[in-house]
Amino acid sequence: MKKAVILSERQAGLVEVPTPEPKADWALVKVHASAMCTEYKSFLAGRSSDIIGHEGAGEIVAVAQPGRVQVGERVVILPQYPCGKCSLCLAGDYVYCENNVDFEKFVGTLEGSGTFAQYVLKPTWLLPPIPEDVSYEHATMAIDGIGASFGAFEAIEVGAFDTVLITGLGPVGLGAVVNARFRGARVIGVEPLPWRAERAMQMGAEVVFSPDDADLAGRIRALTGGKGVDCAVDCSGNVQAERLCIDAVRRRGRVAFVGECSEDLVLHVSPDTIRKGLTLFGSWLYNLGDFPRVMRVIRESPLIDILVSHVMPMSHIQQAFELLTRGECAKVVLKPWE
Repeated sequence: MKKAVILSERQAGLVEVPTPEPKADWALVKVHASAMCTEYKSFLAGRSSDIIGHEGAGEIVAVAQPGRVQVGERVVILPQYPCGKCSLCLAGDYVYCENNVDFEKFVGTLEGSGTFAQYVLKPTWLLPPIPEDVSYEHATMAIDGIGASFGAFEAIEVGAFDTVLITGLGPVGLGAVVNARFRGARVIGVEPLPWRAERAMQMGAEVVFSPDDADLAGRIRALTGGKGVDCAVDCSGNVQAERLCIDAVRRRGRVAFVGECSEDLVLHVSPDTIRKGLTLFGSWLYNLGDFPRVMRVIRESPLIDILVSHVMPMSHIQQAFELLTRGECAKVVLKPWE
């Protein structure tokens, strides 16, 4: 099979590797669409990688034993390799599993563990079905495109009466705009790149500020009668954006952090949480039981076609990474067989 790899700094390409074989209760999935995400950071940094991609949708082509799925079924390929047995997995919070399967030890190779490839191996319980009226390109939005912010919106209970601040309008942040508009919420965004700011406005954001605007928290409060937004979601992983979410939300407001961050956020416990009464959440994807509701957003939202800005052959992986580094895209979907 063919798969995409990062060769060196700003260099990517395709290589040929053996096709993996299913075993136990795992299935072999032919990948028809795989959405790109944070892999471009390795591309920029020059970190070579043989296994990339964690979002996908495809078709079951082989099973080791009879079980949950059958050959020919169309499925979403959910991320990671959780144990499926611990209390978190059994409760549907598999993404937080602390006992992930050692893929290489179990299979005998790492091939088949990344979705930027023509085939992937997955435990069958992580392969929920795609409705007949949903394309592979749209189905792969069930991971980070729609799924990442869906879990955050569930945690902070965003509804039609809320004004929500979304910081960082990259692919995940634009997915948050889709989720917010689907729930009927008012959206205020913050994003430095003009292309993405304009895309958010097309999706229904009321206003998108630049992070360089002076007194940004004050400008946001001015749009909310001086009180602040009801809730905020950071999708940037930027400390300044995280701090803005805390400062711009009203008293008794709710904040969710979605973007991965390696820096330290300064949190003042008394003024930020106790006296302001804030609720802070860290959110990583969504509970497996919410998959049907995530798929409902994908099926019914008219904004999904705007969220999926580019569909490209995997053979164009170099151009796809370059597009992501320029920030002139929303979700980019690769087609491994083209």
